[in-house]
Amino acid sequence: MSNLFLAAKHFLLALQFFTRVPVTGRLADWVGFSPAMLRASVVHFPGVGLLVGTVAALVYEGVFAVLPHSVYLPFVAAVFSTMATVLMTGAFHEDGLADVADGLGGSLARDRALEVMKDSRLGTYGVLALVFATLSKLGLLALLGNVLTVTQLGLALVAAHSVSRFFPLLVIFRMSHVGDLAASKSKPLADQIVLSGVLKGAVWAGLALTLASGSWHAAALMVGVFASVLGFVYMSGVFRRRLQGFTGDCLGATQQVCELAFYLGLCIYCRSSS
Repeated sequence: MSNLFLAAKHFLLALQFFTRVPVTGRLADWVGFSPAMLRASVVHFPGVGLLVGTVAALVYEGVFAVLPHSVYLPFVAAVFSTMATVLMTGAFHEDGLADVADGLGGSLARDRALEVMKDSRLGTYGVLALVFATLSKLGLLALLGNVLTVTQLGLALVAAHSVSRFFPLLVIFRMSHVGDLAASKSKPLADQIVLSGVLKGAVWAGLALTLASGSWHAAALMVGVFASVLGFVYMSGVFRRRLQGFTGDCLGATQQVCELAFYLGLCIYCRSSS
């Protein structure tokens, strides 16, 4: 029972760190805080994704429930559900994607790339990355929304948000943190995760996939996961080659790419099975 309570505390800390969901008052007093607890909470990142995906699914279904049906409705629902996730996370991961694009978009040397990634100003590569990523996400979700039921799309959101948050754990597990750690917002993520932590994250992602399997064929979900794996392999290869490690921004960028890849995989499956 004590292990269950400790896991709940770690999950709430992860929720507080990775989202804007308030954990305050008596609940915050019960959870407590220490740097060690914050580091341990990272393994619940996919669990946070499950919650974020659930909110996205509820908003998507809510839009379908209150707006008139039209060929444009899946796109409108995708816009509102995406807005909900951005508000919930504070654009935490989108910010990482933009910073990585600015730092690695050109042929900058490693030290200069790390310096650019720390700069709060947004450059051309960052703007383009955000525009293309957002348009791709909305387009893929709208495409899926035209061939799926609302329930199927909602469960796809739950799975994608959880699974895509598993792969940053693999980045931490396989690579070393680089850059100015003292000034880094990702300082709690600097310590490499042990295998048991990766397995805890995998349990959360597995739970999301199990929930989605109620409306999806296992083969479709596996195609989505495989596409996310390819996204992870590509991103981690870039980080290893260009930075010799990762920063907090790299984790956000990995999440965004793997989420997009998951939707793309589902689209490919839908096309091949039609």
